[in-house]
Amino acid sequence: MQFIDLKAQYAALKTDIDAAIQQVLDHGQYIMGPEVAQLEAALAKRVGVGHCVTVSSGTEALLIALMALDLRPGDEVITSPFTFAATAEVIALLGGVPVFVDVEPDTGLIDATRIEAAITPRTRAVMPVSLYGQVPDMDAINAIAARHGLPVIEDAAQSFGASYQERASCGVSTLGCTSFFPSKPLGCYGDGGALFTDDERLAQAAREVRVHGQSARYTHTRVGVGGRMDTIQCAVLLAKLPRLDWELQRRRDLGARYHALLAGVNVGLLTVRPGRESVWGQYTVTVPDRPAVQAALKATGIPTAVHYPRPLHQQVAYARFAPAEGCPVAEQLAQQVMSLPMSPDLTEADQDRVVAALAAAVGRRG
Repeated sequence: MQFIDLKAQYAALKTDIDAAIQQVLDHGQYIMGPEVAQLEAALAKRVGVGHCVTVSSGTEALLIALMALDLRPGDEVITSPFTFAATAEVIALLGGVPVFVDVEPDTGLIDATRIEAAITPRTRAVMPVSLYGQVPDMDAINAIAARHGLPVIEDAAQSFGASYQERASCGVSTLGCTSFFPSKPLGCYGDGGALFTDDERLAQAAREVRVHGQSARYTHTRVGVGGRMDTIQCAVLLAKLPRLDWELQRRRDLGARYHALLAGVNVGLLTVRPGRESVWGQYTVTVPDRPAVQAALKATGIPTAVHYPRPLHQQVAYARFAPAEGCPVAEQLAQQVMSLPMSPDLTEADQDRVVAALAAAVGRRG
């Protein structure tokens, strides 16, 4: 069994993907070819914002967003400790200070009720993370940020296609940043990412930053990076878009089915809050004695993963940013979370196998 079945997806789309790649090979514009602008227009329309800027990875999207906001050394950015390192990495790379705010126990998402207390005169932005495919409480976060004149960057690396109060992830804040890493809800065949905004000034700054700060060829108006997304990767995503609605609905259906099948099993289920639709970028549960459970599932041929085994404030690279009181909820979740196989092409039969093996490993509720 595959943890994420990318081969089945390619088999379903092989003709269209092969033709899209061949078209790029034929025209030979491998950098900033026509497919780049085509994809940006299609994604901006889908998210419902004025601008989409494709970049070389989800990490680069976050970095470019902060550079477009002119983050300076010593500036603070409030974010979650329960996420991939890239979220804090980009802040630290620019000399900024990630300020970690603990998460909700039932979702793993940043606890909006704790954000305002973390704001100081040095706070420059708030960067919530849409973990496992669910968007956090953006209305509350945006309201707090607005009171303090702060921009909000949604780290939506795992949630493209999700929604919050009928608004698309990536379009619910000042800037939204996503990843097109192959395993994501919308994935290319290498690295890729995008940022989204309705702010024309920020969009123009991002476009300049991604090409070494150029406003015109060899005219460098700001410090930038080499952050362009390859034309071939854009072509792959364009070929995948017609199937995306089916895939997203399939993810929602499989997530709901996992929830129903696991209702009587001795595991913790993450909550999807009202008014939100998760795309289950990862289907994650909490389990007792995780190493033993993983070993039991592995013995039956079922792969699992842990996202994430150690919160960022306990990582060597970011320990200097750890809050004095720690982040106890994130620390507990990090010891218990375990992700199960999830992809649009997961079959119900394989899903039944996963649930049966998990129930055998942990038992059922009394």
